[in-house]
Amino acid sequence: MSQHASKNRAAPSVGTDVRGIETLLSRNLPEVFGEGDPARRRSAIRELYTEDCVLYVPPGTFVGHDALDKFAGDLRATHPAYVYTPHGSPQVLHNSGRLAWGSGPKGETPAYTGVDFIIARDGKIAALYVYLDSSPT
Repeated sequence: MSQHASKNRAAPSVGTDVRGIETLLSRNLPEVFGEGDPARRRSAIRELYTEDCVLYVPPGTFVGHDALDKFAGDLRATHPAYVYTPHGSPQVLHNSGRLAWGSGPKGETPAYTGVDFIIARDGKIAALYVYLDSSPT
């Protein structure tokens, strides 16, 4: 670390809406990817994501509300009884955040785990990167 940087240490999220980004991460799991009702999921997407949002997942890249909604709905249909459980608290740095999670039947060991990493813009998710630790079964 340079001498200049060490003298000017500031909290890494100064000027950032830390609670807002934490809320986006916490709500995204149950309200978008864990939601089985298409109307509620679509409403959450409009509230939580920018119109030009980009989802980066192992199967590919998806742009916009319609593509995100279709991906989340199709994923939900493959595991309708699974729930997403956060592992720890969201972490925020500037305009980004991450949250580790597990997915599986409620109360059981997760069938798969991962980390969501978001970039926020204007109080909404502009980009979501989903890193899988283990593959869905």
